[in-house]
Amino acid sequence: MISEPPVPQTSVLAVASHVGKQLSRLLLTDYLYSNVGNKIAVFVLQSLGCDVAALNTVQFSERATVLAPLTNTCNHTGYRQWKGTRVTAQEITDLWDGLKQSYLDRFDMMLSGYVPGAAAVEAVGNIAKELKEKSQAKPGSFFWVLDPVMGDNGKLYVADDVVPAYRGLVHLADLILPNQFEAELLSEVKITNFASLRTAIETLHSKFNLPHIVITSVSLPLSAQQATPDSSASSCTTMSVVGSTRTSTGKSRLFSITFPVFDAYFSGTGDMFAALMVVRMREAVASSCLKDKASWLSDDDVDALDLPLAKAAEKVLASMHEVLSRTCDAMQAELDAKHVEGPANEEGLSEEERAKKLHLLKSRAAELRLARNWGCLRGPTIEYRAVKLE
Repeated sequence: MISEPPVPQTSVLAVASHVGKQLSRLLLTDYLYSNVGNKIAVFVLQSLGCDVAALNTVQFSERATVLAPLTNTCNHTGYRQWKGTRVTAQEITDLWDGLKQSYLDRFDMMLSGYVPGAAAVEAVGNIAKELKEKSQAKPGSFFWVLDPVMGDNGKLYVADDVVPAYRGLVHLADLILPNQFEAELLSEVKITNFASLRTAIETLHSKFNLPHIVITSVSLPLSAQQATPDSSASSCTTMSVVGSTRTSTGKSRLFSITFPVFDAYFSGTGDMFAALMVVRMREAVASSCLKDKASWLSDDDVDALDLPLAKAAEKVLASMHEVLSRTCDAMQAELDAKHVEGPANEEGLSEEERAKKLHLLKSRAAELRLARNWGCLRGPTIEYRAVKLE
């Protein structure tokens, strides 16, 4: 017997990039593919019972990916090669108008990820604004999760004018999922320690009236009270997710979850994190009887560790850890198999071509094993718990 979906019936508008397939002449008969953007978000959302409409902001064969939880990597360009087009702001608007004309514009939630260019960011913001205005008569009936994809590790990988474009619309979001660098860009607070991290989050709450914030990759020491993940390797590299839901007076309620990171590069972890947060936030809110409250805000007397946001984040990280662990195991097995096959396929290749082939093989092997580990999305074992930050 198939179990019921773990979340209430939910319709989601997913706005992000789309990545397809490309045949590499170096790999002869091997197809390269990438699980990122809407390709991964739609799979995750549908696997957990959501109805999804995908509005793709780019059509790439491969694309750049960003640092996200559970990975110990820097900003990469994935396979370092891609073909395709970026959707214009007008095309985004036209696609949205097409949905409206067919009466397909009723959504409980919206998830937005990578958007190419300031004008396109504004077009996506207009969609969110329209959906929020339609929901005003029924508080809690629409919730926007915004992943403000701009850069990482101190470097932008979007045009400079994208930053003010996000600052101009972020106040419309219910939950934002920036990494540490993106949180600095939005708050205009340099994060160097726990005190400045708190200041950045409180600034985001007060300046933009943001209800919920999750900073997805924090490598700073946070607190003496911070729990250390249970790991057989005492020297294991760790990272934290830091979240907060504001009170009615705009104060933060901070929590963090610290976890070990994998010493490997994966494509699409940020997209998986965002999609899982959509589902788990919806689930946590339904069990907390907050679905009829604007922005799903908890009462002021709710402790940080009892927030739906904290409960959601715990489940998200549990799923991610299981998927990435199994991906690591499969990745090594695939690379070992390719190494055995390698010599016969490398005749006539230059050193540069061999290096490129190895990189492509590693990128292919590191694709998230989602379809074969679907159960990790639905019923993960929670190993890393939220800790309150004072």
